[in-house]
Formats: sequence, structure tokens, C-alpha cells
Amino acid sequence: MADALSLIPAAVLRNLADKLYEKRKNAALEIEGIVKQLAAAGDHDKITAVINLLTTEFTYSQQANHRKGGLIGLAAATVGLTSEAAQHLEQIVPPVLNSFSDQDSRVRYYACEALYNIAKVVRGDFIIFFNQIFDALCKLSADSDANVQSAAHLLDRLVKDIVTESDQFSIEEFIPLLRERMNVLNPYVRQFLVGWITVLDSVPDIDMLGFLPDFLDGLFNMLSDSSHEIRQQADSALSEFLQEIKNSPSVDYGRMAEILVQRAGSLDEFTRLTAITWINEFVKLGGDQLVPYYAAILGAILPCISDKEEKIRVVARETNEELRAIKADPAEAFDVGAILSIARRQLSSEWEATRIEALHWISTLLNKYRTEVLQYLNDIFDTLLKALSDPSDEVVLIVLDVHACIAKDPQHFRQLVVFLVHTFRVDNSLLEKRGALIIRRLCVLLNAERVYRELSTILEGESDLDFASIMVQALNLILLTSSELSEIRDLLKQSLVNPAGKDLYVSLYASWCHSPMAIISLCLLAQTYQHASAVIQSLVEEDINVKFLVQLDKLIRLLETPVFTYLRLQLLEPGRYTWLFKALYGLLMLLPQQSAAFKILKTRLKAVPSYSFNGEQLKKTSSGNPYQFLHHMSGGSQISEDGDITVDGGNSHNGINFVARLQQFQQMQHQHRVHLKTQAQSRKNSASLSNKEAQREEEPRRPQLSELNVPPSRSSKRGPV
Repeated sequence: MADALSLIPAAVLRNLADKLYEKRKNAALEIEGIVKQLAAAGDHDKITAVINLLTTEFTYSQQANHRKGGLIGLAAATVGLTSEAAQHLEQIVPPVLNSFSDQDSRVRYYACEALYNIAKVVRGDFIIFFNQIFDALCKLSADSDANVQSAAHLLDRLVKDIVTESDQFSIEEFIPLLRERMNVLNPYVRQFLVGWITVLDSVPDIDMLGFLPDFLDGLFNMLSDSSHEIRQQADSALSEFLQEIKNSPSVDYGRMAEILVQRAGSLDEFTRLTAITWINEFVKLGGDQLVPYYAAILGAILPCISDKEEKIRVVARETNEELRAIKADPAEAFDVGAILSIARRQLSSEWEATRIEALHWISTLLNKYRTEVLQYLNDIFDTLLKALSDPSDEVVLIVLDVHACIAKDPQHFRQLVVFLVHTFRVDNSLLEKRGALIIRRLCVLLNAERVYRELSTILEGESDLDFASIMVQALNLILLTSSELSEIRDLLKQSLVNPAGKDLYVSLYASWCHSPMAIISLCLLAQTYQHASAVIQSLVEEDINVKFLVQLDKLIRLLETPVFTYLRLQLLEPGRYTWLFKALYGLLMLLPQQSAAFKILKTRLKAVPSYSFNGEQLKKTSSGNPYQFLHHMSGGSQISEDGDITVDGGNSHNGINFVARLQQFQQMQHQHRVHLKTQAQSRKNSASLSNKEAQREEEPRRPQLSELNVPPSRSSKRGPV
């Protein structure tokens, strides 16, 4: 210190701390000359002493003017050192950097000026301090003082020039600092950062693309900045990087894919569009590198397919198709389970388009990787069943396609139908609103006869009798009205002459017993008119309720449809189809005379021409067992009263034991009657219990006679009657 004081005149030191800038400037020039002489003499110890004096007595002083003088003095000393300044930078630069955080804005300004002058002298030698300088400039770019900001911008431009021409700059050491600063929200800092990224990317020897994953998220974050200029700068930088990716043979797609997936879900529209555009390019370019990230990418694409912005929807759909077309091997990191999980989750999306594409993915995976998908069936099956309740018909139809694809295997077919019946049982509204659509579609996809046989087998043993009745009625209505089931209807019409028709008839009969009207409909469809009449005759008072009459009304109206054209034409041959007449008149007798159905059926029966009646045959059908009237034909076969050919005598037609069938129907109806009585008794007991509890609650509130100040009545004095 004493050496330095002897080297610098006291007057110079006083002027260096003066409040006037001109005096400080002149003093700095004096110091520059002194340091220049010492450098020429090679006396670096004394130079070190001078720098220490300027640092300790001035730049770290409590007085602002001293700090200003110290900064200008250090810059002057550097200028005096010229080419030999590099060896003293460890002493010169830290005090200047420290002054960047000074409370006095003028000190911060002079710190920028001092470092600017130092940098001009040492150029590339001060690269060793780059991270500290960058950090300081980053903070100064958002300084509250406009003059400081302006000075910092000038210094920043100089530093950029030095870095771009230097071969000592270490991008590896700089990236961690850049990554840390990318999360800053200040708009000035963001501009500063984007500027540096752009400059460094323009330097051929600096591989910014290799480090893009480290700051990519920060750039995407800037796309939603409130400043249009910052958004534009960030977008420009990203566009340049994307172009470099297209031209680069080696890119780390994986790490960046994770970032893009997150950004594709941004609330900002522009950010989503940019992210999905990048994902689109990655899917085209990434190849095998992206295989482990397919599930995550799909999770980002599917919601964007329903985006409110059309541009995003278009790019998302294109990307989705590109991704689905890629051939990947489950043995090579292609995670079928993860993709199924994403598709399953997106089935809960509020957007129809997203749900549809999720189903298309499940369907695609089933077609390409059936074995792997079936391993995860338990994870997705419940969700697929719930999707049958989707408000969109298109979604439901695709879900059914997926179910049908799964049900190609017998065990999965059985599982599907069992779960479907269970779902209908739990959710009656689904059966009511979508039952017909679901059953009809499955019949088209999985063979109608197979579906109906399986449903019948399950419903035959259904413990919930109310549900079984409703379900059978629904299936029966679909059977009678749907064009998809025309082949089944044709087969059932041949029940008395065709073994396959008989087998189907018997198979359906067991569960159709849950509903009297369903059985009658089945008999009319199968042309087992004798049995239809027997079923009608077996009905008792409890069976004829409002629900029955509603179902009967539907049947009468269905008899007027094209499905039953054959039946109406058979009315022209009452001699041959006597039991058909008896069955129809039986239904007529069950209907209230004032009902529309009664009038429809009566009008139809009246339309039969009188000349076609044969009194003798009608007389025969009026007595006893409806199965005993059979005429022999040549060859040993028999024909029933309705002209139905049969090979068995007695009570069996084409192997159908109708007496046993009737007993089966009566037993099932007996179960339903007992069930209804039990329900009624339960409701009655519940109501009675509620009344008793209400009475018990009232009793304590009734005052006792002894508590009233009223004399007892005469009747109360009488003895027991």
C-alpha cells in the first residue's frame, strides 16, 4: 500500500474520488500513464500494488464517489497495461463485477463502462470470466435505471463479438448457467437470453443443437410471453433449431420429446401449435429413437385432435396418422401396455374426436399386436364397457367394433356377453337408450345367431327376474324389428321342418319364458301356433297386468308390419291355420275392447273372407289338448292342424316336446308370480312398520287422562262391558 501511495501523487488520489466526473477522468489518465511506465519497466509488483490500492481504498469504499473513481482507475490501469493486462485480470475484473450489484445506479453504470474498456483491451483473455460476466449482464438487462440498461447493452454487444471470435469459449461450462436462467420471467432478461442463444447458434464451432434439450423448455416458455417481440424472437430461434434438426444426422430426440409432450398441453394456443408441429417433425424424423416415447407422444396428440384451433387439429391428426403407420416391434422397447393405458385414459376425454381416435388406436393395436393386447385385457375391458354409455353413437359403434375384435376368441366372446348383460343389469338406462344399437351391431359383427344363443343361455339362469323379463322383452323386440336379424327370423320360421331352426327355437325358448309376450311372439314367428294358443290359454289372472297389456299392444301393432306378412297371408287359409286363428282370437279376448290394439286386431280378423272358413275344422280345435289333432300323410309323416309337417306323433313336432316346453313356461311364470307377491308383501310390511314407528313417536306426546283437569265422563265410570 505504501509503495502505491508513493507511486501515485496525493493530488491524483484526491481527484480520483472527486464528485466531478472530469476530475476523476483526469486522475484516471494520470494512473494510466503511471501504470504504462511501470509496465514498460516490467515492475509488475508495483502494478499489483497500484491495483490493490484502487480496489481496497476505492472500489470497496463506503463512499460512492470513491467507488466511481476506483472503477475508472481500474479501467485506466488495464489500458496502461495493454498487452500485459491478462496477468492482472484476476485482480482487476472481480471488483468491477462486484460493483454491478451496487445500490447506487451511477456506480453500476460506471462498472459497465469500466468493464467495457477492460474488455476492449484484453479481448479473448477475459473469456475465463465469461460466466460471471454473463450472469451480471443478465441481471443488468433488467435494471431499473435506463442508463444502466443502455450501458449494459453496449457491453453485451462487445462481449458477444469477443465470444464469437474466441476459440477459448466453453459451451459445456456455459450451458448449466443458461439452463438456470431460462426460467426467469422478466421480459428484458428473456430478450437477453434469446439474443445470446441466437448468437451462439450462429457460431459454426459452437454446437448449440447438441445442448438444445437443456434450454428448449425455456424457449417454449417464452412463446406465451405477453410481449409480442419476445414471442417472435423465441419462435424465430425455435424455427432455426427445427431446421437444423432436419439437416442434422444426429439428434437427441428422446429428451426433447419429453419437453414437447409437456408443452403440447399448454394453455397457450401458440405454444401448443409450435409443440405439436415439432412433434410432427420428430415422428417423421426420429425413427427408432422415439419408440420408447410413443405412448407419451400419443398422450400429447390425442387431446390436440379436439383442439379449438383448426391449425392444431390438422397437425395433430396428421401426426396421429404418421404415428399409427409406424411399424414397431414390442421386443424392441415398443410398450403396447403404455399405449393402451394412454388410449384408455383418453376414452374419458370430454371431446368426441379424441375418444374416437383413442378407440381407433386400441383397434389398431388389436390388429397388429393381438397377443400383447390381450395380456392387458383386464386393464381396459371395464373402460370399454363403460364406453358403451357414451353420448356419441359413433363412439359406441367403434367400441362395439373393438369388442367384436376381442371376442373373436370363444372365451373372450363369452366374457363379453356376460359383462354386457351385467352392465345392462346395473345400468337399466343403457339398455333402454342403447340396448338396440348395441345388440344389433354385435349381431352384425359376431353372427346374430351366436349372440342370441349366448344371451339366452345367460338369461335363462338370471336370478334378477325383473331384469330378465325386461332384457328378454328388449331382445324380442329387436328380433322382431331389426333388419340385421332377418336371417334368424327366417330360420325360426322353419322351426317345425328344419333341425337348425328347431335347435335355435329351443335355445331361445328357455330364456324367453321370462316374458309371456316374448314367448307368444316367438311362437308366432316360428309358426308354432298350437303352442301359442296353449301358452295364451295357460295365462292366469296375475299375468294380465298393465305391463303385459303394454307388451301385447306392441305385438298387435308389430303384426301389421312387413315382418309378419306371411302370418297375415296365412289368415286366408283358416282351414289350414286353424290354431293361428285361435291364438289371435285368444289375444283379442285379452285386450280391453276400447283399446286401439283391440280394434286393430279385430279389424284384421274381420278382413278374412268368410268363404275360406271350414266349420268342421274350427269345431275340432275348440276342445281338449291342442296337440292331439294330427293327420297322417303318406310316408308316415304327420301334418298338424296348421299344416306343419312333423315326424313325431303325440306331443312332439320335429323333435320339439311342446308339453315339456309349456311346463317350462308355466314353471318360470310361477317363479315370477311368487317374486311379485314377495315384493308386494315386502312393501306392505315396510309400510306397516313405518306406520307403527310413526304411531310410537306420536304416543308419548298424548297427555294421560290423569294429567288433564277434566272430570271423567260417565262412560268411564262404567264397568267392563
